[in-house]
Amino acid sequence: MEQHKGIVIKVANAYSNTENDRDDLIQEVSYNLWKSWPNYNPKYKLSTWVYTIALNVSISFYRKHSKRVQMYRAIEEVELELIEAEELDRTEEVRKLLYRFIGRLRPLDRALMLLYLDEQTYDDMAAALGISKTNVATKISRIKKVLKQQFEREERGS
Repeated sequence: MEQHKGIVIKVANAYSNTENDRDDLIQEVSYNLWKSWPNYNPKYKLSTWVYTIALNVSISFYRKHSKRVQMYRAIEEVELELIEAEELDRTEEVRKLLYRFIGRLRPLDRALMLLYLDEQTYDDMAAALGISKTNVATKISRIKKVLKQQFEREERGS
């Protein structure tokens, strides 16, 4: 768990809108990793298995909590923070925008982009998400176009 806690935290950050939700999600993922350990198949990389568990638990968590009004408030708060935080350097601002845009994606697409940004191979992404390698490539290409459009709209001030 210690070796791969970064994966759990990254996934939890992407699927939760408040610190309390993130902490709950980290705990839920950790519990499920512990509970599922006897079923771990060593033919797969441990990091891929951790991603698979973390993403499945997070997607379920997200679906249960997606109707909450807090999600919209959290997004608005992030937008306000971005506007008010002019002292942030451009790299940090772009990173926050990217994660905000990723947060708006559908759960599977969000999971795919997290794996992509973590430089996982297409094979590992396909294994973690239960889709084909070709589907991974196609989805990533489409998601990149969507994210690029969102950045362009942001730059125009739309």
